[in-house]
Amino acid sequence: MHSMKGGCGVELQDAIERRRSVRKFTDEPITDEEIRRLLEAARHAQSWANTQVWEFVVVRDRQSIEKIVSTYAQGNPATKCSLAASALVVACAKTGVSGCYGGKDVTKFSNWFMFDLGVAVQNFCLKACELGIGTVVVGLLDHDACKEVVGLPEGYEVVAVLPLGRPATEPKAGPRRKDLGEFVHLDRFGTPFPG
Repeated sequence: MHSMKGGCGVELQDAIERRRSVRKFTDEPITDEEIRRLLEAARHAQSWANTQVWEFVVVRDRQSIEKIVSTYAQGNPATKCSLAASALVVACAKTGVSGCYGGKDVTKFSNWFMFDLGVAVQNFCLKACELGIGTVVVGLLDHDACKEVVGLPEGYEVVAVLPLGRPATEPKAGPRRKDLGEFVHLDRFGTPFPG
């Protein structure tokens, strides 16, 4: 049993509001079954034309974890927690599929896989919050070097690393969020949405 409040049974809105980036873990391991539950949440994400371009590499081997963390940029604030993590989940995506038809980009944004993977990673992180598991999305790294560590073939990219662990402290209040009136517009940019 872990001691963090709000494990199983957290409602979606609570998970959305309570989710925090966690960078300090206890020694208590995360089970394979818990990781499966996080990945199940990720796999139910929406994606461009249901292409489901995401790939996840679960890393438990300590030497591999150290090699992945060595790809982080110097001073990355997630370095210490990643080394202490029960597991790292490397979030990857197949390229040239999402945002494409017939192998050609059909949207202005050639990296639409980033959007699809972002939706899947958010599902993963919200489920982690629901289960009382801590994680943080790590993107400040040498993506190509990390790709080599996990043996990712051509046509795929490492996008982020998700360290997993039991939070060592109670979550703090989150940073101020913009009010809706600061970023929601009605019909045209600059016309405030009522409310």
